[in-house]
Amino acid sequence: MSTSIGQNNLENQLDELVRSFVQEKLETIMKEEMNQFFEENPELKNYKNGSYGRQLDTKYGRIQDLQVPRDRENSFQTQVFQPYQRYEQWLGETIITMYQKGMSTREIGNFLERILGHAYAPGTISNITDVVMEDIRAWQERSLQKRYAVLYLDGTYLKLRRDDVANEVVYVVIGVTEDGFREILGFYVGGQESSLGWEEVLSDIYRRGCEEVLLGIFDGLPGLEEAMKAIYPKADVQRCVFHKVRNTLNKVRQKDRSAISQDMKAIYQSNSNGEAEEQLDAFCETWQKKYPKIAKSWREDFNALTTFLNYPSSIRPMIYTTNIIERTMKEFKKRLKTMNSLPSEEAVEKVIYMVSDECNTKWSTRKLRGFKEASPELHAMFEERYGSQTESEEGK
Repeated sequence: MSTSIGQNNLENQLDELVRSFVQEKLETIMKEEMNQFFEENPELKNYKNGSYGRQLDTKYGRIQDLQVPRDRENSFQTQVFQPYQRYEQWLGETIITMYQKGMSTREIGNFLERILGHAYAPGTISNITDVVMEDIRAWQERSLQKRYAVLYLDGTYLKLRRDDVANEVVYVVIGVTEDGFREILGFYVGGQESSLGWEEVLSDIYRRGCEEVLLGIFDGLPGLEEAMKAIYPKADVQRCVFHKVRNTLNKVRQKDRSAISQDMKAIYQSNSNGEAEEQLDAFCETWQKKYPKIAKSWREDFNALTTFLNYPSSIRPMIYTTNIIERTMKEFKKRLKTMNSLPSEEAVEKVIYMVSDECNTKWSTRKLRGFKEASPELHAMFEERYGSQTESEEGK
């Protein structure tokens, strides 16, 4: 016990010694700054006016009584910190990084209390992360490329507090260029997922410059295909095959699932639309009597489920499901999981933006598999539907 107490006392003394050393050096730097200020501005009829004490949080702990020199006219401003700044830049960056990784404001406050020796209230943490709001607004208004071969659309629900706590949707759009580079184009918070909501989202994507799209990929939300066609009438649509398969298997008896799964796989693993139609006929012939609604549903949705077969074979594994965007949505949920309910729309936007920015940075140097081989054919498809880049510009 005594050894532990002695060790703690020694550590505390060393911490205090380091803080005193840092304080002394900071005060020396500020005095030299003021001397240089007067040398560079001899015309100012100004005089030194002692100093004032303030606190500053550093990576070495809190300095309680840092002496800051001042002049009579308050013309001098040290470069050690900004006016009203109470913490070094590293602390703000650290807080934002922890928030980005999904830590709650309370968890961040507890962590800082352990390393700095005093508490930060959740409200203070939130205020520090507010610096990213300007970045968010600029990001949401940034210009987009004119052409995206693919748009992935998906929405996820989270608990958001307004007057009370309720589930609200976050709409997310990921674009893929004809060269295979991914980018989160935008996210939109609020309300319940609907075709009208998606039409507004796509209108914003179009407004910001994304005018030409080959293929939209999404799950089976009613009206979403119409919303896509309203903004991008020349684009194809692809329903997520995995969603369709999962929904089908949920409606059949356990003993039939393996056989039906194999018959569905024969449809979507076909090499052409003609082959897929033959497999669909075989599927319906086998299961029409036992599961007539399922057979009818597959016939009705067939075209939207097999659009991907009209595209280069090298990218078909990337475009017949929404897996790419669903992985991103899982990352959003993972970062938000620590917060039982988000205190405001801005709190949601902070987390989603930081994850989006992180993803876009990572993806900017990584091509999706198969797009390098498919790029010439995708380019030709753009030219056929929209004309050359020059022609489409002249047509405006």
